[in-house]
Amino acid sequence: MISRRHLIRSIGGLSALGVSTAAYGVGVEPMRLRVTRYHPTPRQWPADFPLKIAAVADIHACDPWMSLERIEAIVDRTNALNADLIVLLGDYVAGVHQVTRIIPSSEWARVLAGLKAPLGVHAVMGNHDYWDDRIVQRAWRGPTIAHRALEAAGIPVYENDAVRLTKGGRSFWLAGLGDQLAFAPAQRFRSTARFGVDDLEGTLAKVTDDAPIILLAHEPNIAWRVPARVALQLSGHTHGGQVRVLGWSPAVRGPNSGKLAYGHVRMKCDVIISGGLGCSLMPIRVGVPPEIVEVTLGRGPLVV
Repeated sequence: MISRRHLIRSIGGLSALGVSTAAYGVGVEPMRLRVTRYHPTPRQWPADFPLKIAAVADIHACDPWMSLERIEAIVDRTNALNADLIVLLGDYVAGVHQVTRIIPSSEWARVLAGLKAPLGVHAVMGNHDYWDDRIVQRAWRGPTIAHRALEAAGIPVYENDAVRLTKGGRSFWLAGLGDQLAFAPAQRFRSTARFGVDDLEGTLAKVTDDAPIILLAHEPNIAWRVPARVALQLSGHTHGGQVRVLGWSPAVRGPNSGKLAYGHVRMKCDVIISGGLGCSLMPIRVGVPPEIVEVTLGRGPLVV
């Protein structure tokens, strides 16, 4: 979870280094786009089963920070990776208040419909997709506006569900977890110990054979509970803290959150946390530019 107080402190510390650093953090780095590549070797994934995944996280569509034109460029760059499948890791709606326009879900979903991959495009929801939907917050249940927009655009959304996919005669499971912070803002008005819609055990119970599992979970902290049966967990949410200095993300706070702030972590399963694309709380990034994540599993059969 990104803490507003710690993010402001991080920005204040950087501002002390000079106005130019602050200007870079607002006007330059948030507008960059890079591809970050990982080649993990989970023990649960067959070494001779090659699979390339492109992961897009935390778009936070809004003008001027994440315009439809920028989303179109992200779609084009993602398609150019020629991945076997594309996964969307949540938080499509705006996460900052300093905007000139909130982009309606129907508009950004229509752009994301341009994503193409042989094994399809698959999505989960993020906390902001829930928090921004007042009707869902009042009703204490979904689906969210973002969920409906993606499905109307032809992109399936998984909430505690799993699908079996096949490439070259080899199968694996893609499981999507419900958001773990879906109703956190409503805790002020309701007396309940639960504020997520996640059901890890129920999701994994839908896996009906021993094929390897890839888990999509917007918030990475569920990794502490993910069993070794899962080969790979893909997450976003943290934005790498938006300010990251020498491998440290001071704005990411919470129990055991430091280990799961950004990058590749080995736990019972391999976990990859994307730095995401947009911004939350404040439109600033330093040391963690917007990124599309490319994950390559397996090495393919040896050619003799």
